[in-house]
Amino acid sequence: MSEKNIYTIKELYGSENEAAQTERYKKAIEKFKELYGDCEYRIFSASGRTEVGGNHTDHNFGKVLAAGVSLDVIAIVKKTADSIIEVKSEGFPKDVVDLNDLSVHKNEKEDSSALIRGVAAGFKNKNYGIGGFKAYTTSNVLKGSGLSSSAAFEVLIGTILNYLYNDLKATNVEIAQIAQYAENVYFGKPSGLMDQMASSVGSFITIDFKDTENPIFEKIDFDFAKCGHSLCIVDTKGSHENLTPEYAAIPKEMKAVAGYFGKDVLREITLSDVLENITALREKLGDRAVLRSLHFLNENETVEREAKALQSGDFKAFLKEVTKSGNSSYKYLQNIYANNDPKEQGLAIGLNLAEMVLDGEGACRVHGGGFAGTIQAFVPNDKLNVFKETLNNCFGDGSCHVISIRPVGGIEVSTNI
Repeated sequence: MSEKNIYTIKELYGSENEAAQTERYKKAIEKFKELYGDCEYRIFSASGRTEVGGNHTDHNFGKVLAAGVSLDVIAIVKKTADSIIEVKSEGFPKDVVDLNDLSVHKNEKEDSSALIRGVAAGFKNKNYGIGGFKAYTTSNVLKGSGLSSSAAFEVLIGTILNYLYNDLKATNVEIAQIAQYAENVYFGKPSGLMDQMASSVGSFITIDFKDTENPIFEKIDFDFAKCGHSLCIVDTKGSHENLTPEYAAIPKEMKAVAGYFGKDVLREITLSDVLENITALREKLGDRAVLRSLHFLNENETVEREAKALQSGDFKAFLKEVTKSGNSSYKYLQNIYANNDPKEQGLAIGLNLAEMVLDGEGACRVHGGGFAGTIQAFVPNDKLNVFKETLNNCFGDGSCHVISIRPVGGIEVSTNI
């Protein structure tokens, strides 16, 4: 876990957000007491995440740069002496999980109780302690934004078990792996490990998926608060309905190019392989598949340059690479709008407006899977108000969310509020 075990609200969110977050925590504590009485409690937090580089590379065993963000899910928790975990999340029915039964329940698929049961099972499988608790949770992680609210919830449950029953013996990486296990096996969603790792570790983190059984992780300690920029996630209000074929086509076409060389994924071939056989690849697989393979192979190198720039403290060079990544997604990966609905191009509109305001400064790119949803922008603080006004004017008030990179992952928060 992190070197420090308990954080104050000010340390976690910054002095500029202390008052608002304090009010948020006080409301959560009041709700907890309404449910469970005026008793001793502890507080925990786990963050959402943002993908910074490596757009659509993980499914072909590529490289990713991700980060934990200031939006999080928090829990007010009371430890109990029984084997029951009871979680009431704001806006959702209460989940009750008996730890004496950690088998997969088919009727819990895609339900939060499956995540709770799965995380507990993952801890037990690794010979860590488990036990009961009662919790009230509330989240400001935007759903459907690519910030991964499910990973934050999983990591939160793992963090609570680690603090309450294991004296922090489980590492951040283990908690992330357990969270992924819960989502894959119990919840029924075949997600990768990027979301859980960014939420559990915090800060910027690179992940190399070349060996999917043993991905290589590296945390980058970069003080985002001192870079003079804000991170904006803009909801362009596009619908994700009927986009499954668009998403599925990306890994399918990439793997088809790999298959031309007798390989399963693009990570097993080189840029030279594609360039030396580009005529045959175009004839057999079509130009879009070739372009998407070129995006993948170049994007891996972009992730490396982004990481090196952050490690050396060169934020200007980092922004240059973020722009490259965004341009590659737009022009070569082609996940900005769905081909079957060219009238719906909210992401393209958002990127155009962002570039107009930024005027050569900062950086912007598609965020997450693409085709609809959100864009990401690193905005100079002196342009932030104009940026927010311009994007909110197009997509509606509150569409532009200003967040920051969170330096830590799943942690305990001080009750001295």
